[in-house]
Amino acid sequence: MSGQKEWSKEFKERFDKRYDELKWLYCEMYHNDMHAFEWLCDLMASCYEERGKALKKSDRLREKNPDWYRTNGLLGMMMYTNAFAGDLKGVLKKLDYVKSCGVNYLHLMPLLESPKGRDDGGYAISDFRKVQPELGTMEDLERLTAECHKQGISCCLDFVMNHTSEDHAWAKAARAGDAEARKRYFFYDNWVIPEQFEKTMPEVFPTTAPGNFTWLDDCKQAVMTTFYPYQWDLNYANCVVFNDMVGNMLFLANKGIDIIRLDAVPYIWKELGTNCRNLPQVHNIVRMMRLIGEIVCPGVLLLGEVVMEPSKVVPYFGTVGKPECHMLYNVTTMASTWHTLATKDVSLLRRQMDKVCELPKDYVFLNYLRCHDDIGWGLDYDWMKQFGTEEAAHKKYLNDYLTGRGYHSDSRGELYNDDPKLKDARLCGTTASLCGLEAALYEKDEKKALCAIACDEMLHAYLLVQSGIPVLYSGDEIGQLNDYTYKEEAAKREDSRYLHRGKFPWHLVEEKDELSMRLFKTLRELETARAEYDIFDGKASMWTFDTGSRSVLGIGRYLDGKKLLAYFNFSEHGQCIQVPPETNPARYEDILTKKRMDEIGGDIGGYGYYWFYQAD
Repeated sequence: MSGQKEWSKEFKERFDKRYDELKWLYCEMYHNDMHAFEWLCDLMASCYEERGKALKKSDRLREKNPDWYRTNGLLGMMMYTNAFAGDLKGVLKKLDYVKSCGVNYLHLMPLLESPKGRDDGGYAISDFRKVQPELGTMEDLERLTAECHKQGISCCLDFVMNHTSEDHAWAKAARAGDAEARKRYFFYDNWVIPEQFEKTMPEVFPTTAPGNFTWLDDCKQAVMTTFYPYQWDLNYANCVVFNDMVGNMLFLANKGIDIIRLDAVPYIWKELGTNCRNLPQVHNIVRMMRLIGEIVCPGVLLLGEVVMEPSKVVPYFGTVGKPECHMLYNVTTMASTWHTLATKDVSLLRRQMDKVCELPKDYVFLNYLRCHDDIGWGLDYDWMKQFGTEEAAHKKYLNDYLTGRGYHSDSRGELYNDDPKLKDARLCGTTASLCGLEAALYEKDEKKALCAIACDEMLHAYLLVQSGIPVLYSGDEIGQLNDYTYKEEAAKREDSRYLHRGKFPWHLVEEKDELSMRLFKTLRELETARAEYDIFDGKASMWTFDTGSRSVLGIGRYLDGKKLLAYFNFSEHGQCIQVPPETNPARYEDILTKKRMDEIGGDIGGYGYYWFYQAD
């Protein structure tokens, strides 16, 4: 570590505290390569010195208050820069609107340089240190994050760890025959080893991108491409890859990114004879990244994207003594939510939430209804079998209902990766369209439209009661509908996820559309109440309870003598509900209507919800 004598006191104190564990992990992973480790340490020191004064000040404040992101005061929003405001300068101009939504956590969807026409989603990075030209520059990003920080908004950005674009400088050099560059990827002269990998590696996109390798005719070699042929998997067994990717991550942190979203993190370690997912080395890498962040930029959080069943998700929190990710996505609860809307039966959702409630309060989930991706039906079918539920038939029912194919459904979604052989299609669509608003407006049916808005409001009320950080999908706050124009573009028409990635409908805001403004107003009331009442803090205990109706979910919360009993009706029909034993209805008041529980009685309207609160 050549410059150790010149290290600042602050950096050295953080470094010394974590040195032993970081060195042990690194040397175990990379065969005691101390030269590479010392290079990494010098990199960390350089990145610390390059970090701006305002960011270092923020780091120190967050170090003193490490639970800053666990409170009930955070509200997130994820958005595509181009869809929302054209480019980064446009987002900067629209920050007043973002603030008016109550948002103080802004997730900017992938915006780093990626090949146009092959990867319009932004997950095949050709340069980790450049913004896609049509979206702006790195200077624009830095200006935006600086202004966000002034307004109390934290910024999140995707960090695509598993692969680069085939257009990345490393990939180009590898393709041209550079031996060192090829060591950054998985290159093979023939299909012998790739075929061995294929025996145990599942396919991520069996319909649109079958197989895990791509043959390159120009250099007569196969390269590992787990996701798409233009996305080349990085070889993290090579310490140079890890060091350089850490450098890229810290570069983004120094541009003002507060939350680094680790994209596809379970896939980053490959080992022959395994499924190449969730291997122990992955957790070692994430733990090292956590330690490195705590040394260089302790105000920056790691958000793990682990789109898998709960048993695979939770380990990415690490342990209390050796934490990994600060936050994870609550994927299974999201899928169970839409299952419940389609079945009108809360039993599976209640079971899923009970599992989340059992986890330590240190674990912070990001909760959401919709996002940029599809909805996959990774439900607990082993448990559902006891009720006679057959997986393939049930998935078909869910997809049929939520695409409006019968069952008197007004949902309007589309299927993604529909493979008749696998019978494992996933679902796309905006919240409002899946709730029935699109169909109601098309039919000019006011009654249906009000029902759809009520459904939308109920789902958001339920979202906001959960522990963790609620994240809105940009446009959901005003009931944005599906955008079918993606079918007019050759590069997009085969990917139905663009259905819910349409341009933000600013006309609904500017014209103050009645239904949109009703939804916006209701959500703001809910969000404001959530921020004001301590009962929604992450320290509160949470549980589910029996409401007396199979269609009504009950969620309880308790903190410091205060209690909340919340009810959510997933049916369009009114339901009779009951209160938990030893509950005095006269002592509970609905936070939103200010009516006592005994005044309201034992009924809840179609898609209705209550937040009953007892302060003493």
